[in-house]
Amino acid sequence: MTVAPPPQRTDRRALVSWALWDWGSAAFNAVVTTFVFSTYLASRAFVDPALVAAEDSSAAAKQAVQDQLAHNATVVSTALTIAGIVVALVAPAVGRLADSSGHRRRSVLVATIGVALSIGAMVFVAPSQPLLVLGAALIGIGTVAYEIACVGYNAMLSQVAPGRTTGRVSAIGWAAGYFGGIVLLVVLLVLCIQDFGAGDTAGLLDLPATVASGQWDVRVAIGIAAVWLAVSSIPLFLVVPEAERDPARAGTLLSAYRDLGRDVARLWRERRNVLAFLVASAVFRDGVGAVFTFGGIIAAQVFGFSASQVILFAIAANIVAGIATFASGRLDDRYGSRALIMVSLVGLAVCGTTVLFVGSAPAGFWVLGLALCVFVGPVQASSRSYLTRLATPGREGELFGLYATTGRAASFIAPAMFGLAVTVGGSTRFGIIGVVVVLVAGLVLMAFVKPEPRVPAAA
Repeated sequence: MTVAPPPQRTDRRALVSWALWDWGSAAFNAVVTTFVFSTYLASRAFVDPALVAAEDSSAAAKQAVQDQLAHNATVVSTALTIAGIVVALVAPAVGRLADSSGHRRRSVLVATIGVALSIGAMVFVAPSQPLLVLGAALIGIGTVAYEIACVGYNAMLSQVAPGRTTGRVSAIGWAAGYFGGIVLLVVLLVLCIQDFGAGDTAGLLDLPATVASGQWDVRVAIGIAAVWLAVSSIPLFLVVPEAERDPARAGTLLSAYRDLGRDVARLWRERRNVLAFLVASAVFRDGVGAVFTFGGIIAAQVFGFSASQVILFAIAANIVAGIATFASGRLDDRYGSRALIMVSLVGLAVCGTTVLFVGSAPAGFWVLGLALCVFVGPVQASSRSYLTRLATPGREGELFGLYATTGRAASFIAPAMFGLAVTVGGSTRFGIIGVVVVLVAGLVLMAFVKPEPRVPAAA
C-alpha cells in the first residue's frame, strides 16, 4: 500500500483554507443547535397564542404553556436522538470508504452541502405548531450531515499539518470555529435577534408586524447562517488536495461494515490503547458538550438571562474559548495532548462545582461560565490531535468515524445525569452536578490511556 507521507512543513495556504471550514461551522454549532434555532423551536413562539395571552391570568393556561414548552423540547430532543443513532451507524463506514476511495474531500463536500441546505430550509419554519416537527427534523438531518462532514474534515488534519505541529494546527482550527461564532453571533445580534416570543426587538430589522406574525428575525438570521457556512467552506474544496487512494481497501458500503468489524477486533488485540481513548473521549466529550447545551438553560432559569443576554454571553464565551484554544496549541505540542486533556478536565470539574456555591446574581454566572470556557476548547482540540497522532497514515477517516460513533453512543449520559441531578436536587442549578460527574468519569478513564507517541522536533 502506498500512502502519501505527512507534510514536513505546514502549508499555510492549505491550513487557512482548512481552518475556514471550522470558522463557517459556527453557523451550525452556534446558531442552529445551541443559541438560536433550537431555542426558537423550544420557545413560546410554538405555543398556542391564546394560551400565552392567558398565561398571567389563569393558572390552567400557565400550566398548559409549560406543558407545551416541555413537549417542544421533547420533540427537538427526539430528533437529535434519532440523528445520533444514524450517525453511529453510518459514520465509521463512510470514513472507511472515503479513505479507501481517495474521496475524503468529496465526502466533506457532499455532507457540507447537506448541512447548508438543511439550514437554508429552516427559513421556512414559521412559528406554527404543525411546523415544529419540520424544524426538529431539519435539525436532525443537519446533525447527521454535519457529523459525517466532521469525519472527513478531522481526518484531513494529517494532510495540512506535520506530526510535530499537529496539536497547534488542530487548536487553530478549533479557535477559528470559536472566532467564527463570535463574528456571526455579533452580526445576527445587531441585525436580527430579539428575545424569542417576548416582543423585545433588539436588531436593526425592526419590522413589528412581520416579526410578530412570522418571527422573521430568527428566520432571516438562519438564512444568513446558511450563506455563512457555504461561503466559508469554499476554500477547503479549492485548495486542500484530495487524499491518496488505497486500491487494496476498495469495496462497497456493505464490505466496509464487514471490514470495520475486523478492524475493531484487530484494535482490541493489537492497539487496545486506541479503544481505551475512544471510550474515555466519548464520556468526557459528552460532558464537555453538555457544558454548552445546558449552560444556556442554567443561565436563563437560574440566573434570569433573557434570550439576548444568552447570546451576549455566547459571544463572550466564544472569545474566551477561542483565545484559550489558540494558546493551547503550543502547550499541546510541548507537553502532549493527553496531559492537556486531563488538566482541562480538572479545570472544568472545579469550575462547574463552584456554580453550586454562588448566588443567583448574573455576575456569578458570568465569571464561572467564562472560566469554564477556558478549558472547553483545549479538550476538544487536543482530543482531535491525540487521535491523529495514533492514526495509521491513510486510515484517519476510518478512525475518526469510530470517534464519531463512540461519541454518539455515549451522548445520552450527560443529559440523563443532568436530569437526574435536577430531579434529586429539586432545582435546575443542581444539574451541573450531573455534568461534573460525567467529566470526572472521563478524567478517570483517561488515567488508563497512555500518552501519545511524541514526534521529535527534527521530524
